[in-house]
Amino acid sequence: MNLWDEDFYQIWREQKLALYPVNPNDLLVEIQDAATPRPAELQQLSFYLARYNFALYRFIKPPKAPKQQVHQLAQSISLKTLAHNLCADVDSLTAIQVTQHQGQHDYIPYTDKKLSWHTDGYYNAPDEQIHGMLLHCARPALQGGETQLMDHELAYLLLRDANPEYIHALQHPEAFTIPANILEGKVIRPAQTGPVFSFNAEGSLHMRYSARQKNVLWRDDPSTQAATQFLLNLWEQESVYKLRYTLQAGEGLICNNVLHCRTAFVDAEEPEKKRLLYRGRYLERAN
Repeated sequence: MNLWDEDFYQIWREQKLALYPVNPNDLLVEIQDAATPRPAELQQLSFYLARYNFALYRFIKPPKAPKQQVHQLAQSISLKTLAHNLCADVDSLTAIQVTQHQGQHDYIPYTDKKLSWHTDGYYNAPDEQIHGMLLHCARPALQGGETQLMDHELAYLLLRDANPEYIHALQHPEAFTIPANILEGKVIRPAQTGPVFSFNAEGSLHMRYSARQKNVLWRDDPSTQAATQFLLNLWEQESVYKLRYTLQAGEGLICNNVLHCRTAFVDAEEPEKKRLLYRGRYLERAN
């Protein structure tokens, strides 16, 4: 899509805004059999993904092999190429729980702390950008752990409404840098510099972003600094475009790497009842 075509943009903008407000419960698809989702169930997921860039699902029958069936569901909606990361399991799905991995540092996703707004894989190389993501809940927290979501296309829209120069600044190839990940003097991951907003080969809008304040370098020019402050202010405001949902056991989120965050949580005392989610990051978009 050509968002710099003003006529196209105004039609696209009107269509996006007309979708809200929406209750996230209305975007939840019940899947009767995790092993063999019905065509109508997959079509409903695809419908929500096309409109909102995310959808929620609930397995009615508890899956016998959760990770395998999460893989199968992902493949059914075009998520096929898993991107491995430092803390992933051998099957490239990542167990999100309070734990310590070797070489982990103190990565916030593996704690019970609040997780700030971001898209996944913002530190990845250009040819390894994350376009699709699946998050499946095996066990919720005792308290908290709410997921908040915002379609990244809406963030683009709000930024452009505020000042089109914000978009130009965030499309600059040096807009956003994540410094190298260095552990015990060894470079685990090199620094990555690139735009916040870009378009994939199919013409879909992609966003790489993190609201964290440490170990992030923004291009030092007035428009970029103003745009980043606009986003930080946005996260502090109530908005019908930010949706809240706490995943329960057997439920999951499928998205085209929309903006998301997580509230802090309290875990159960018993190890077998502690919060556990499985995350898959994919090089493709879901559809």
